[in-house]
Amino acid sequence: MKHSIITEAQIVKAIKEYEGGREFNDLCRELGVHKSTFYNWRKKYAGMDSQELKRLKEMEEENRKLKHMYAPEISF
Repeated sequence: MKHSIITEAQIVKAIKEYEGGREFNDLCRELGVHKSTFYNWRKKYAGMDSQELKRLKEMEEENRKLKHMYAPEISF
């Protein structure tokens, strides 16, 4: 899967600009993303501030570590 060069902080900033009245097509063009990508971002990050975003990343990292600890290793 291709990783985006756009950070979560930039995504939250773009969503806040959109909610503030900025034109949707202009935002997508400026960020270089498809409209459906922006809708997915809105679904995931809408209403977040920087503290909540930081906590989300911490929880995702903790979840990744726990999965690695407790998931059985598959080897063929």
